[in-house]
Amino acid sequence: MAKVTGVGGVFFKSRDPKAQAAWYAEHLGIPKSDDGSLIFDGPDSAGMTVFAPFPADTKYFGDGPQQSMVNFRVDDLDALLKQLAEAGVRIDPKRQDESYGRFAWIWDPEGNRIELWQLGV
Repeated sequence: MAKVTGVGGVFFKSRDPKAQAAWYAEHLGIPKSDDGSLIFDGPDSAGMTVFAPFPADTKYFGDGPQQSMVNFRVDDLDALLKQLAEAGVRIDPKRQDESYGRFAWIWDPEGNRIELWQLGV
């Protein structure tokens, strides 16, 4: 059975994402990547976790008022999406493939958008 393997990221809206990321990097010591995301990675973590502020007007979390979105790392995105579809879960038809992995989105029963991430495939 395909399953979630951990939290891949926590995303939230911000009036000034660059300043917000700089504050977390400076005050909490979270390493900042080239794109401004804050990333826990390496032997001290159980896999990459991204902690990233987004612009307050982002549509990345969907069209509603949702202020944050959980990203779950998954072991087999296609198999999990098939299982979710069979269970009647609402699935966004959009897919995104990047050098660092594949992405898909679903909604929980209360309408919260959730991102699923299969690491570098």
